Amino acid sequence: MILVTGGAGYVGSHCVLALLGNGYDVVIFDNLELGHIETVETLKSIQASGKVIDFIQGDLKNLSDIQNVFKKHEIEVVVHFAAYSQVAESMKNPQKYFSNNVDGTVNLLKSMIENGVKRIVFSSTAATYGEPIYTPIDENHPQKPINPYGETKLKIEKIMDEYDKSFNLKSVRLRYFNVAGADNRARIGEWHEPETHLIPNILKSTFGCGKTFQMFGTDYDTIDGTCVRDYINVEDLAKAHVLALDYLEKGGETNFFNLGTNNGNSVKEVFSVCEKVTGEKIPVDIQPRREGDPAILVADNQKAKKVLGWVPEKTLEDSILSAYNWAKKLSK
Repeated sequence: MILVTGGAGYVGSHCVLALLGNGYDVVIFDNLELGHIETVETLKSIQASGKVIDFIQGDLKNLSDIQNVFKKHEIEVVVHFAAYSQVAESMKNPQKYFSNNVDGTVNLLKSMIENGVKRIVFSSTAATYGEPIYTPIDENHPQKPINPYGETKLKIEKIMDEYDKSFNLKSVRLRYFNVAGADNRARIGEWHEPETHLIPNILKSTFGCGKTFQMFGTDYDTIDGTCVRDYINVEDLAKAHVLALDYLEKGGETNFFNLGTNNGNSVKEVFSVCEKVTGEKIPVDIQPRREGDPAILVADNQKAKKVLGWVPEKTLEDSILSAYNWAKKLSK
């Protein structure tokens, strides 16, 4: 049985879908602050025959909540997504992020050790690297976050190193670059309120609701003045988690991997593909830079390819098309 914290959220739910498709039994643990019960119900409706999927509502900040999960189920391994993840919000309220992300994870690790669970796949982030010294960014790049969100994820990685030394708890930390897209059958997808991510915000501007897309910063030292990011499809990302579990099940040591495409696209390039996919002229409002945004974040993904056997398959246009189909469904 696999415990997925934050499994009612965006990336977590796609991981649950991939786990079910690969024959795993799953327990979703989520406080539903950012996740959605509708997503859980969808996952339950499409679970594989004979497979178990359970949902337990709870908060990692409450130690008894997560301890009760281990009492109810025989958990073998954990995939940990539950966290706050908005960079701008973390700049304004770092205490919220350290309390939730770090303290919540410590409670999870404590419960794991108490119940003899020694394997975890952790949803980390490229934000641990901070402003890049070189690109593409490999796993040897210094980790110097420039926002509290990245600091919380780096702190958790360091805590996991100590738990490996002290308790032999093996972890795989997957450092995401920019996640995009949705389930290709539009069953689940990105659903944030408010929405802060680039692609869904661009797409929302096509629905005739008077929304204008805000483009933050056109004076970066990049090819067209806008931020460059590495957009990794959420289904490709989910496959990496399945491979990371397989790596740990085969006795793999604590490790960390970048998950990205090895290619970057600027905000203006993403905007152009969105207009192509939707067939719409999208209104745009140019705004100043946001605090805490590095100019370029592009992954070197060779380590994940070599060690995990992971190869991203979907294009940026694939991601935007699936996101658009999901956004249309969500708007009805």
